[in-house]
Amino acid sequence: MPAGRVTLTRAALAVVVAGLTVASYAGPDRVGPVVVIAGVALVLDAVDGWVARRTGTVTEQGARFDMETDAFLIAVLSVYVAPTVGWWVLAIGAMRYAYVAATRFLPWLRQPLPPRFDAKVVAAVQGVALTVAASGLLPLVVTPVVLGVAFALLVESFARDVRTLWRRRTEPAAEPARPAVTTPLAFAGLWVALVLPDLRAGLALPDLVRIPVEGLVLVAVALVLPARLRLVGAIGFGALAGVLVVLRVVNAGFDAVLDRPFDPLGDWGYFSSGVGVLGDSIGDPAARSAAVGAVLLVALVVVALAAAAVRVTRVAADHRPRTARSLVVLGVVWTVSAAAGVHVAGAEPVAAAGATDLAVDTVDQVRAGLADSETFADEIGEDAWADVPADELLQGLRGRDVLLVFVESYGRSATRGSSYSSGVADALLDGTRRLSAAGYRTRSGYVTSPTYGAASWLAHATTQSGLWVDSERRYGQLLDSDRLTLATAFGRAGWRTVFTVPANTEPWPEGEQLYDVDHLYDSTNVGYDGPQFGYAPVPDQYTLEHLRREELTPGARDPVFAEVDLVSSHHPWSPPPPLVPWDEVGDGSVFNGTTEDAEPVDQEADPERAQELYGRSIQYSWETLVSFLETYPDPDRVLVVLGDHEPWSWVSGEDAGRDVPITVISQDDEVVRRIADWDWAPGLLPPADAPVWPMSDVRDRLLAAFSDVSG
Repeated sequence: MPAGRVTLTRAALAVVVAGLTVASYAGPDRVGPVVVIAGVALVLDAVDGWVARRTGTVTEQGARFDMETDAFLIAVLSVYVAPTVGWWVLAIGAMRYAYVAATRFLPWLRQPLPPRFDAKVVAAVQGVALTVAASGLLPLVVTPVVLGVAFALLVESFARDVRTLWRRRTEPAAEPARPAVTTPLAFAGLWVALVLPDLRAGLALPDLVRIPVEGLVLVAVALVLPARLRLVGAIGFGALAGVLVVLRVVNAGFDAVLDRPFDPLGDWGYFSSGVGVLGDSIGDPAARSAAVGAVLLVALVVVALAAAAVRVTRVAADHRPRTARSLVVLGVVWTVSAAAGVHVAGAEPVAAAGATDLAVDTVDQVRAGLADSETFADEIGEDAWADVPADELLQGLRGRDVLLVFVESYGRSATRGSSYSSGVADALLDGTRRLSAAGYRTRSGYVTSPTYGAASWLAHATTQSGLWVDSERRYGQLLDSDRLTLATAFGRAGWRTVFTVPANTEPWPEGEQLYDVDHLYDSTNVGYDGPQFGYAPVPDQYTLEHLRREELTPGARDPVFAEVDLVSSHHPWSPPPPLVPWDEVGDGSVFNGTTEDAEPVDQEADPERAQELYGRSIQYSWETLVSFLETYPDPDRVLVVLGDHEPWSWVSGEDAGRDVPITVISQDDEVVRRIADWDWAPGLLPPADAPVWPMSDVRDRLLAAFSDVSG
């Protein structure tokens, strides 16, 4: 029927919007295509009814198909706008499906309802409001109001229907709606789930014009299995397809943030960390709501695809001759396309087996991870420095305070080749001049970080342990070990060891056990009474001043080894705090009323502003550190200053790599002499051709340069 073809076109457009929505969660947003395609689908919503009336083909099934297509498009659009507006918007998309679920338990809800023109208007309002919200044309403060009004109208409409049906509840219950109404959506949704390509490379519409071999196998098996086994198999197949869709999105997200795919064995901890970082940007209640929404969305995808697979296999079994003919045709096309390497418009191959490939790759990844765990356990135990006597360790640094300073997100891109590198380079050159005038010697090079974009703790652990700690799985193994770290080596050799980690807001017993530090300072015990600047709970100037007051005072005391984390350059970036006179830092209240009210920038939405603020934050960290060394000079102080990783690709670029600068600062010529064979360049700004080590070499290089080991 002509009207049915129009509705089927709308359903296909809704499926395309669904694919673009999935892609937007893993990579760049596609506002334009989403708004245009959804707008066309909404326009066609008026067309199919008009066609049905003009051609005399109005049917109950056609009306039901139209309604289900509306509901699916509204659900998809609510998922699309939820991260921007709030996860409560998912209630708009879930309303229809909650009602259908209720009919399973309340038979009186299955009674037919008289047509209501205002109900159609309310449904149209939902689609229009969500599409406008997706476009971003409305001010941020207006969008939630518009969607709130639309949601209120929807609730009122459903409430009116429920009231009507309640009054008629004594009438015999109608049979559940025939499943054939939503069959096209089931086929389309499962099809898209199976043909989704690797989202890390982006998603184009031709990527969906493919034939999934997994779908052909599902239908073929459905034709021969008995009903019970077919049901169990379909549920398992659809749920697995949903898991693979989620895994594609997660892989793309990890690739964008960490420049690597998700590790099923060890990366689960990132999600709780991500909620914490998100809470620093939008507030803890909103972050927790987002996490709950994400979990519900994952459950919805898995359950919906399981239901779609059940529907597909049931229809296939009910129409065996027609299904068998279609299966033979599609099987021949798939085979020929695979043999000839057919592509559509340069997109992915027409003969698709991506879901199978992803499942196999994931299994292989798990196996490789298990094998790597055994390999890493051996590496932890093989340590030539573990048995070196304490009196031979680090003799070249005896009597000196040693600070291992990590500058958050300080990568090679900050020093050259980016829109912000000129400002950072000027700050480094000016810092070199000022430190030289104050009697300091500086040497700089590069090291390659095991992480990118986030997970600073992996870089810290790599530097401290002399091992390549590039995953949460390896990090967990290291925490459970007694590996000699720089902190434990200095402690064994007679230094007082401390960590100052202002990003920590909770106890960290695992880290204290591994590093065996004498004292750990975090954001809760440093006495800071000032404002928070963006992510950083404590600005860098206060971190350094507090460390000086508590641990680096002149007089009779043990030398100090301290790991110092400067986190003012942590994303999301906001205008950095001002640099105040050191004797005015006090408890940090001097920073009240400065720039703490500035909103952190959305680096994905406004990368140019994010790059500007990122560059300014790196300049701030270095200017603060240089000023600290000028204000409090000490000939018996040695600093090793390095970045932990590059910032996210929205700031550093797609090909930034993983190199980070590293610098040694000291007033002692003997220190510089001992590292002469490192061939590092003078100054804070390493040249482009400076030596590059793996970050895991830092521990052994330091121990070798400053220890006098017999034999």
